[in-house]
Amino acid sequence: MRSDVVVSKVSEACADFTVLYCLMRHKDDLFAAWYDAKHRLTVGRRHDAQQNWEIFQPEGFWIEARQRYAHITEYDSHNYLSMAIDSDGYIHLSGNMHVDPLIYFRSERPLDVTSLKCVTAMTGAREARATYPHFFKDHLGRLLFRYRDGCSGNGDDIYNIYDTDQKRWARLLETPLLNGEGLRNGYARPPVAGPDGYWHMIWMWRESPRCETNNNLSYARSRDLLHWETSAGDSLELPITRDTGEIVDAVEPGGGLINMVQEVGFDNRGRALLIYHRYDEKGLSQAYLARADGVGGWQKRQLSRWNFRWDFQGPGSIPPDLTLGAPRAIGDGKLEVLWESVCAGRGSWIIDENTLSVLETRPPRHMLPLELLTLTQNVHPQAEVQIVAGQNSDYSPQDRYWLRWESLPIFRDLPHSVAVGSTTLELLDLS
Repeated sequence: MRSDVVVSKVSEACADFTVLYCLMRHKDDLFAAWYDAKHRLTVGRRHDAQQNWEIFQPEGFWIEARQRYAHITEYDSHNYLSMAIDSDGYIHLSGNMHVDPLIYFRSERPLDVTSLKCVTAMTGAREARATYPHFFKDHLGRLLFRYRDGCSGNGDDIYNIYDTDQKRWARLLETPLLNGEGLRNGYARPPVAGPDGYWHMIWMWRESPRCETNNNLSYARSRDLLHWETSAGDSLELPITRDTGEIVDAVEPGGGLINMVQEVGFDNRGRALLIYHRYDEKGLSQAYLARADGVGGWQKRQLSRWNFRWDFQGPGSIPPDLTLGAPRAIGDGKLEVLWESVCAGRGSWIIDENTLSVLETRPPRHMLPLELLTLTQNVHPQAEVQIVAGQNSDYSPQDRYWLRWESLPIFRDLPHSVAVGSTTLELLDLS
């Protein structure tokens, strides 16, 4: 083990399916949320200068349709956990939802995980079929919450805002931001704050629960998350629908768009860049990069020259056979994109930011040493290493703390046929 990485145990966690946990740093404290070996929601707090975690398991309400409590998860990889700490220090936690009643916990005392209690409603409206919870903060530091109301192929994106004085949630927008019109839903990445003062959002539409029906890569931007516009600055009426939004790449269903591979990054001049996967004219998997020209058009470039096809189909969570990192400015008019593929391996593209063409392909790199990405716990030969980067409570970047564990891979939200025990959830400190 590298001497500059300190590995310590957090607790035991479930290893029989893959679902993402969360880690947050707030001043001198770390907060984490995970599922234990019995699939029970677990939350921990640790001071920077200490090794021991204070651990608590909050109680949730009974979900009749699932025949389980809200604090017990199943084998659904959609049931990830999202955490926030508001400006007064109160902890907010949501997750364990896939077209379920909204599951939300809030602490009764600042920074006290043992005071987390289930709150059965945020606004009380459109909270019966929630998925994809996501906390984030705006430029003023106000706490926001975004989720999907509905289901895959038929849903809307809802945004709430929290009043710390009243300890109450309200709608940020009177309408959904994205509206599927009862015919589809938008699969969006969370809005990304850019160096240009805008929030940038990328999404694709889906016609049914089947992932191959993704279509029409789309884009919008906003300065305040209230008023949205196209890349050319034309106002968009809310809610945005497929017909009214700006389409970056008009890919038809079956054309290879996949919602887990779409990211927003920025070049050396602060301009937004979109990276995504789609099929080429031969039906092969390729990576594409796009940048707005400011007058309504998009400069698009195929980055890869792969000879395989990631032929994803059907409903449920699917393994990420291909990942593309957000484009990153590295100076001297160049960009870097990290990529990893089951069929093509791993690598790093160095890109000319003017032409968006690949200048060279380099060996892969990772912030973590290779030995931390290798199985060590003997959970099962089919297990995979899971890594989650920590976040600061104001959602500013940090690269010191990570969570690491080992579990059986994503399996379309079904239990594996093999039996495994627990995994050790570890904290990695790269200080």
